[in-house]
Amino acid sequence: MLSAETKSQIEGLIQKNRVVLFMKGNKHFPQCGFSAQVVQILKEVGVPFDGVNVLQDAALRDGIKEFTQWPTIPQLYVDGQFVGGCDIVKDLYAQGELQKLLGAEAEDVPAPVIHVHERAAKAFRDADDGSGDLLRLEVSSDFKYELYFGPKKAGDFEVKAGGLTILVDRASAKRANGITIEWVETADGGAFRIDNPAEPPSVKPLSVTELKAWLDRGDKLEIFDVRGDDERARAKIDAAKKFDESAEAYVRTLPKSTTIVMQCHHGGRSRRAAERLVAEGFTRVYNLEGGIDAWSVKVDPKVARY
Repeated sequence: MLSAETKSQIEGLIQKNRVVLFMKGNKHFPQCGFSAQVVQILKEVGVPFDGVNVLQDAALRDGIKEFTQWPTIPQLYVDGQFVGGCDIVKDLYAQGELQKLLGAEAEDVPAPVIHVHERAAKAFRDADDGSGDLLRLEVSSDFKYELYFGPKKAGDFEVKAGGLTILVDRASAKRANGITIEWVETADGGAFRIDNPAEPPSVKPLSVTELKAWLDRGDKLEIFDVRGDDERARAKIDAAKKFDESAEAYVRTLPKSTTIVMQCHHGGRSRRAAERLVAEGFTRVYNLEGGIDAWSVKVDPKVARY
């Protein structure tokens, strides 16, 4: 039961601030993924808003749900009116309607250019159930990707790529230009890999089967083994160079866009080395997940395990 005191508190917060987000955590440190998504959207729109942390008050946390007759948090209010939760806010933002509601100038976003390799295009065609839905690509503000079949929504771009029609909402389009989608072999059969030049640099995971495919194709890359001589004497990947001082000096002469793969025994030490390279400005740095141990199990059993 919503108490009169809590009802008055909620009404006061809504009347006091033009844009109010009832959320978990605060706008500087959201404490759930849904709250974080709405905070990021509001920051991108650029309109001041007030965040109310419902985790600090159990009565408020339960009361706002009853007040709004909406079962989840976060909840966004604008000019005293309830707008919706995370999914509704995302949809309104993608369509440009949230910007209008908030009085912000809508950004002119061009249709993105997307590249789809043939094997990936075939995998998408094979997955089409014939319902008439089209392939959708969504790119969140923290560069998480979703690929699925769904209906067209207002404001969507229809992008032609690899013989496919791909739907991209306007919010995703800002982060999707230049994306390449390819199909790579994995131990489980295969998976889509997305390469996005707009994505901030980070260490990317690389499976041993993907590395084997790259080597078999003759892709241009540099592989470095961060282990010591004793471990390399036990087992090594032939293409991997020892990552010593001379190798580090060599790496610093390479273009920052060079594809670099770091490798160790199980993947821990190499990830730390890869993170250092990213911090130095290299944009295509991969960590070999599972290290040489996974290479021995899944690619070349002649390589000794230890």
